[in-house]
Amino acid sequence: MFKKTLLLLITITLIGCNASKPAIATTKKAATTQQKKERVAIQTKKKPVYTKPEPKKTTNNTTEVIESTSKTVVTNTLISDYISQYKDIAMGNMKSYGIPASIILAQGILESGAGRGDLALSSNNHFGIKCHKDWVGESVRHDDDSAQECFRKYKDPSESFRDHALFLTGKSRYATLFTYEKGDYKAWAKGLRAAGYATDPKYPEKLISYIERYELHQYDNIAMGKDYVVIEKTTTVVVAKPNTTNNNNSGNLSTYEVQKGDTLYSISKKFNVLVDDLKQKNNLADNTLSIGQRLIVK
Repeated sequence: MFKKTLLLLITITLIGCNASKPAIATTKKAATTQQKKERVAIQTKKKPVYTKPEPKKTTNNTTEVIESTSKTVVTNTLISDYISQYKDIAMGNMKSYGIPASIILAQGILESGAGRGDLALSSNNHFGIKCHKDWVGESVRHDDDSAQECFRKYKDPSESFRDHALFLTGKSRYATLFTYEKGDYKAWAKGLRAAGYATDPKYPEKLISYIERYELHQYDNIAMGKDYVVIEKTTTVVVAKPNTTNNNNSGNLSTYEVQKGDTLYSISKKFNVLVDDLKQKNNLADNTLSIGQRLIVK
């Protein structure tokens, strides 16, 4: 009886041990599975950090070959700013070398793209002056009439303005220019083209257009002083013309008294006449006007 009881206890113990082992194994597997899931979850969160593409950097890469300044896009404001920046230099050069300030500024605007052209920005060359044989300074290469031509390079734009004056006064082919009246910007514009400064057949028209649109001839007058002969002569001739006794601008429109801010262009638009007709009717040598001056408009 004792033996049967002992055998029964051993059997129960063995069965209990075998039944508890799978529970332990199952618990460990569950823990392992949970750890793997946590690792997978952690890796999943980190993965986008390394695979996310970096944003592309926007860079304005420019070619080494400089574009012609005639293709430079500018605004009226930029041109006006250019004039304000360099008008004093232009007037100083007019006094020193006899080149009209209006021509200097118009050439600077056209040749440098109002200072925004690549040649002006890279070499401070505002007048498109090439190296030539006598140039010993720095230079840059630029496609112009031919590929990769040599152009002069300056440390400062003011050096370019001075060299422009020396270039014109030092070359015999430009000697004829200095026989013109200083205020005759049209003769200068045409003379520059005839002397070979530029190959563009419309070069004179472009210069004259800038001078008249932005009234650059006023700086010629300032540089030459108050006793500018053309102004006095023009006023005298106009006063001597007949039918100029009416002082009422809104009445008989055969004459008109120049007001502050008037230009030949604005007056021509007001009375629907051509600028050249106004100049011819009033014996005007250029576009210079003075306040109170009377003009024949019909």
